[in-house]
Amino acid sequence: MLGQRVITALVLLAVLLPTLWVASPWPFTAFVACAMAAAGWEWARLNGLQGAAALGFGALVLALGVAGHALVAPVAFWSAWVSVAWVLGGSWALRGASPAWAALPQWGRLVLGPLVLLPAGWALLAWKAQGLNALLSVLCLVWAADVFAYFAGRQFGRRKLAPAISPGKSWEGVWGGMLGVLCVAVVWSLWVDPLLQAQHGLSLFSQLRAGLGWPLAMLAGLALVTLSVMGDLFESLLKRAVGAKDSSQLLPGHGGVLDRIDALLPVLPAALALAQFANLGA
Repeated sequence: MLGQRVITALVLLAVLLPTLWVASPWPFTAFVACAMAAAGWEWARLNGLQGAAALGFGALVLALGVAGHALVAPVAFWSAWVSVAWVLGGSWALRGASPAWAALPQWGRLVLGPLVLLPAGWALLAWKAQGLNALLSVLCLVWAADVFAYFAGRQFGRRKLAPAISPGKSWEGVWGGMLGVLCVAVVWSLWVDPLLQAQHGLSLFSQLRAGLGWPLAMLAGLALVTLSVMGDLFESLLKRAVGAKDSSQLLPGHGGVLDRIDALLPVLPAALALAQFANLGA
């Protein structure tokens, strides 16, 4: 299993890294489009479609993503509405756990797929357009939250966060993830940004600090960590509702695309909305 994980990670890095460094935005756009199509296929399978129907749904997500990007890219605050929808809809789904999700008709669950996936893809492209430093800061916020939560949960985890959805997660892990992100935010703002911002854009952390000040920027960071946990739990809810361990086996050793991007789904548009708001006050 470890060997599979390493090989898969190396292959993904070999594909992704060149798209980050080339001047043209199209290679990275194509990478994101493929990821969204694959995630759409997985979403369809988790919600009752199989075979050609699931493939068709993935193709539909791809087509909607390409068509929609031209419309949403110039709009400044669409990401804020997406964030509100995540907070309200995600809270409802997680509160009711699997029965609440299963109570929705299949067509409703399928319609929600593009509404969940595509804003994250569009926001990812918007972050890339700001520069490599901006993009990596958002990704590292989610990765840091996950890594710190894992180790804090293993070491100190006592109180279960959502035992009906994801028994392995604890409140101590969430707090550890929050503390880790705050540390990353300080280090990135004070030492990484001065090295990278001239050529690769300003990080999310420095955008929030410049527009909101340190106290509100820290609260914004904690809110994003909370959303990352919500995204993770929401995907766990989808899998638990159908008794699946992974969203697919597209990524050997890692599961599926949804398994890798679940925490990013609410964070990417929410971070974009917060950065836009902070930039108004900067």
